[in-house]
Amino acid sequence: MCKRVKEKGRLTSVKVFDQSIRQFIEAACSASPTPGGGSVAAVSAALGASMGSMVASLSTGTRFEKNAAQMNTIIAQIKTAIDEFEQIAKQDMESFRLFMDALKMPKDTDEKRAQRSECLQQAAIQAANVPLRLMTQSRDIMALLEKASQIYNKNVISDLGVAVITLDAAIQSAWLTVKINLSSIKNEKTNSNYEKQGMHLLNDAQKIKQSVMNVVMDKIG
Repeated sequence: MCKRVKEKGRLTSVKVFDQSIRQFIEAACSASPTPGGGSVAAVSAALGASMGSMVASLSTGTRFEKNAAQMNTIIAQIKTAIDEFEQIAKQDMESFRLFMDALKMPKDTDEKRAQRSECLQQAAIQAANVPLRLMTQSRDIMALLEKASQIYNKNVISDLGVAVITLDAAIQSAWLTVKINLSSIKNEKTNSNYEKQGMHLLNDAQKIKQSVMNVVMDKIG
């Protein structure tokens, strides 16, 4: 049976976003393999989403009263997404440890080798699934922001651009984490399915980003 990793270390013993930015950066700078690219992508997604929430928050009030309900919905959905991004950052670190634990399993008998192989496959699938969820959630927030792109407060429209650019960067970064784990997944159907989902999300994100950036640049003038 594959053993679940016990949480330990600087960034998995507590909530990831309870760490200071400096602590997270120092951990990412260290020789420790976690937090790695997947966790950094999740933090980037949270930062991009936070900019989207700020833009929506500053598009309420007397001048934007007719859009208040839509903006409040955007803000609420983004707050939920940010909580999910934090969980994904933590799960990305856990996935790596699961994979490393599987690598260390004994392989001195056929039975142990088979068990080790099965655990490696489970760990690889989880390690690919976590960043794929990040891609999906980030794309969904980009799409949410796009729907209201024409009615945001133009004084903070540049921050909308920052939001979608940062979310797109998170998606592209997460895709690299998916790809490197796909190489370890032996099931061709699973591998192909993840590849198709990832490419679809990448294409969606590019289209949404371009659509929003067209609005941003038009309003900036």
